[in-house]
Parts: sequence; C-alpha cells; structure tokens
Amino acid sequence: MKSLLKFITCGSVDDGKSTLIGHILYDSKLLYADQKKALELESKVGSRGGEIDYSLLLDGLMAEREQGITIDVAYRYFTTNHRSFIVADTPGHEEYTRNMAVGASFADLAIILVDAKQGVLVQTRRHARICKLMGIEHFIFAINKMDLVGYDEERFNEIKAEVLALQAELQLHQVELIPVSATEGDNITTLSTNMPWYVGPALLPYLESVDIETKEEVGFYMPIQRVSRPNHTFRGFQGEVQSGTIHVGEEIKILPSGETAKIKSIIIGFETVESATKNQPVSIQLDREVDVSRGCVFYKGIDLNVSAKVDINLLWMDDSELREGTEYWASIGTKIVSAVVTKIRYKIDVNNGERLQADELHKNEIAHVVLKFQEPVVVDTFENHKSLGELILIDRVTHMTSACGTILARLDDHQELYTFVNGAVKARGDIFEEFFYDIEGFNVNKEHNDIQVYKVGDRIPIQGESYSYPVDFDILVLRDKVAVKVRDSTIIAIESLREYTYQKLPLLNGRGFSINIQNSAVYDIFKQSLDTDEAFTVQWYNTWLNFGTYRRIVFKK
Repeated sequence: MKSLLKFITCGSVDDGKSTLIGHILYDSKLLYADQKKALELESKVGSRGGEIDYSLLLDGLMAEREQGITIDVAYRYFTTNHRSFIVADTPGHEEYTRNMAVGASFADLAIILVDAKQGVLVQTRRHARICKLMGIEHFIFAINKMDLVGYDEERFNEIKAEVLALQAELQLHQVELIPVSATEGDNITTLSTNMPWYVGPALLPYLESVDIETKEEVGFYMPIQRVSRPNHTFRGFQGEVQSGTIHVGEEIKILPSGETAKIKSIIIGFETVESATKNQPVSIQLDREVDVSRGCVFYKGIDLNVSAKVDINLLWMDDSELREGTEYWASIGTKIVSAVVTKIRYKIDVNNGERLQADELHKNEIAHVVLKFQEPVVVDTFENHKSLGELILIDRVTHMTSACGTILARLDDHQELYTFVNGAVKARGDIFEEFFYDIEGFNVNKEHNDIQVYKVGDRIPIQGESYSYPVDFDILVLRDKVAVKVRDSTIIAIESLREYTYQKLPLLNGRGFSINIQNSAVYDIFKQSLDTDEAFTVQWYNTWLNFGTYRRIVFKK
C-alpha cells in the first residue's frame, strides 16, 4: 500500500500556488483527456495569451478566475508510482487567512511559495507561523518565478538567507529550499537545465520521498463522541482512538469523573473485536455503569487531567475585535463549553516576531492569551496530545469560527473556578459579569473580571457598571446546588441548597438574574420545578427568571 502525504500550498498573493500544483498534475500526466482538453481551451481566453494557465485546474470559483486569486481551499487527490497525495491549495490574500488556516489544520507538510522578485513578505511570515501553530513540522520553501529573475543564483541565495533566519526564529523542524518556475515547469517534476548551480531534488521527487513520520503520542486515549443506546441491553461509548491500543479486559480511566472500569467489548462497524488501535472508530462497552457523556475521555497509560484555565497560542480570524472578557463557545476534543479570554498576554508582530502589548486583537493577528472555561475540561498541551491540545472559539450569536489555537500549558486546577467557597461547599457565581452593548459591532458582550474567591465574612461588590444589587439578598447557584446568603453586602452563609429555607428576601440565580418568587408557597413550587423535565428549558427561564431587575445593558464603544 502506498503511503499518503497530505500537504498544502501557501504564501502571499500571486506567488503561484495554484499554478505550481496545476503544473505537477499536467506534467505528471495525472489528468483525464477531457480535463486536459478543457484546460487547453480555457487557457486560450485566459491571461497568458493562449499559453496554458495551470492555475485553472484548481481555481474553480468564477470569482477566483475573474480576479486571478485563490479564495476557497481547493483539495485535490492524486497518486504517482511512489506515493498518494492530498493537496490543499490555500488562498494567499490576507482577507482569506481563515481559509488558509483550515487547509493547514489537516496537513503533514507545507509548501510555502516565495516570489523571487519580492522575497519573504509579511504574508509569507504569517503563513509560516500559522503552519507552525497547526503543528506542521515539514516545510518546503519553493522560491518561485526564477525565470523572471534570470535564474539568478545570487538572488536565490539572498532569499535563502531570509528563509533560514525565519526558520531559526520560528524553530521550524525540517526545511527544504527549492528554486522553481511554476509557469515554465523548472524543477517541478524534473531538474531544470536553466539552474545547473542547484544540486538538490526537484519538487515532486522530494514530495515522493520525504519522511513525514511524526512523534507517536504516549498511551491510549479516546474522546467520547456519542453514547449509543439502541436498546435497554446495550450502552456503548463511541469515538475514535487518538493514540495507543486498547484490549478487551483492560482497565481504563475516565475523565472528568475520575472513575475506572474494564473493557467488556469492542465493536468496529458491526464486528466485535479483541482490540482497537489509533485512528479506528469504535464502540466500547464497559463492565459497569459509569458517568460518561459526550466530551468525556477514556485513557490508559498516560497522565491526563482537567483544567479550567489554559495558556494558548491563538489566531484570531473574526471581523470583529477580540476583547478581554468576551464569552465564546470553545470546542476542544469532542467537548463544547463556554469560555472567556481573560487575558491577552501579548500579540506577535508577524514581520519581526516582536511581542507587543495589546488590549484587543484584530483579524488575522496571532497572540498568546489566557482562556478560562466555564467548567473543568479534559485538556493537555498540543505537544503531548494534539486532539486535547487544539481548539476553536465559536461566536455564540453567529456560530462562526472566530479563532483557532493550541494549548501551551494548564494554568490551574479546577478549584480556582469557584467564586463562593465554604469548606467542601463550592459554587460558581457569575453575578459580577458586566453586560455591554457594542455600538460598533451591534452585539451584546459579557465581560468577566478574574474570578475572586469569596468566603463567609467577605464583603462583595454589589454595584457595577451594569448591575446593582440590594444590600440583603440570597443567591441560589442552581448548577452547583448551593445557596449564598448576603446581608449588608457581606456573606453570612454558604450552604447546600438542600439546607436552605426561604428568607422572604430577594432571590438571584448565579448570574445575577432575579428569581420571580414573592412568598414561601411560590418558592415551594419553584423548588419542585427543579426536579422536573421542564427545568432549565426556555419556558422555564421565561417563567422564573428576569434579567432586568438588578441588571441592565450599558452602551459601550
């Protein structure tokens, strides 16, 4: 069986990415006769005066052809006598950096094209950083358009020095430099006689022979994607094995519950097997009932844990700015959880690598930030376990992907997540969130201060920009089943909700919304509703909670 190489082409606008891949397909005779004929006909009315325009093989959108630029990611599969390939031709324009990042996320190797006339540009540097961010370790810098600089060796060496400096700055693992002409075919599939001074391989032979073996991840782990319950006798946990091997009868650990269980059976497709290994989708039955849902992780032979706060490298891809305190959905492994960027440590000048202080991020900027999850999540560093170390941020309103990132480190244990603590009784509380209406972005944003832990006897801030609470009230943190009593702005009790009795004082939930209760009888009805199927539905929230009693939305630019 031929090995598979997944690679991307990237670089600045008009560096010749589509042309290069098109030339590989054409010269390698990897086109059907009708494809070849169509290309030759389309090229007659193209921009090359009747000469074949190889970029037309990949730039399939009408807008791409009209503008002469790549907009969307174009995937092509092809095979030679030595290897199979999947290539993603990605956009060079800064406006479509999001699309380029999508292409980079799947690749083992990146071909970064550099225009021989212009050298290494800002977008070249940005794409190299994104590829590094996505975990790509193998790079080819194809110095293109050598025909336009007279196949000059000195010019190639000048650009080579820039690339090697970039390699040292970004600590790129493996780098190969190849001078080419994508239009004329020099050093694409065979070595060119126009550059006798070049002693390395041509591009395609190098792709056919490069060793892309990466470091094997330690241990077995599998994020749970789905719980399968086809009938009352079967309960299987489905997912894809990310690393290692698992056998029937072996004991595994489960996070975040911390439970252990033994493998009762393993099913792949419709077949029961004795073991499963990396990249296999499986259904696993356990020998006992455990608390497992989507986002949990099975593991063995490694040290995994949960965390509520992580350090990440982030590529911001949204049109709107990222500001500290704004809430997003974070997708990591198979888990989706609410998360907040609490701190922008610094952003990176893609031109020189300088670390710059920043309070906000704009589209296509790369930064080092602190991300806090609403609840503890199973995570690891990207270097150790990629599937648990990479994530995306999703806009809660538009559901568009706003950012992608990789985890550098866990910053805390899950204890820091709690706002109210009294011994073993702990509760999350978001009553100090601020709600602002962005008059430029037309969005309502929540801003969080760093979580502060309050104990019995502590005074709390009852006045903020967007909230004003009474001096005497009770907080019912329903998700943690904890009641917090506040008198004269001071916490006098933090207790289990089971022990709490209604005090005929204003009631707030953990986010500072008023609970619509006026007397003990209504409270009893409310308490009973918590144990019904109607609890926490839209209708339930509309019945029992009111945002505007103690909170308001403040206009902010």
